Amino acid sequence: MTDDLVVLADSDGRPCGTADRTTVHTTDTPLHFAFSCHLVDADRLLMTRRALSKRTWPGVWTNSFCGHPRPGESVEDAIHRYAGRELGIDIQGLRCVLPDFRYRAIDASGVVENEICPVYVASPVGVLHPDPDEVAEYAWSDISDVWALAERTPWAVSPWFVEQVRSLPGPDPYGLAAS
Repeated sequence: MTDDLVVLADSDGRPCGTADRTTVHTTDTPLHFAFSCHLVDADRLLMTRRALSKRTWPGVWTNSFCGHPRPGESVEDAIHRYAGRELGIDIQGLRCVLPDFRYRAIDASGVVENEICPVYVASPVGVLHPDPDEVAEYAWSDISDVWALAERTPWAVSPWFVEQVRSLPGPDPYGLAAS
């Protein structure tokens, strides 16, 4: 075991153990806790293309970043940790926009994602310095364009992002107009 554990969940969404993150994603992935974070800057969303070395969905475009809280770590602390590790930045204004998001998806190689995955939105602080082991490339895109892409060509982005887009209300999915 490493110090990079994920928290497993039972079918009712309660913690029920841990597993090593590097071994948990297989063709029979147990339900576990994760998060997705969407970084916004004015009316743009940061989209990232997953590194080709990623175990699941390599090379696929998705939301800004995702990850797993460790045992005893708050989701918010995990999001800050991953923002630094994957994108080389800090974040501000973190808030949850889909607290009950949960999904299961199978990639082309048969590896399963099976996560209780609340979705957060935040703003970046600093200049992006993505880790190439995590992010192959990135693009700041108009939110309405990204929504149209996910609705018209869902095969072009990660399945969890497509489900998140379908779950977030339009035309102001992040409530930016009220900010």
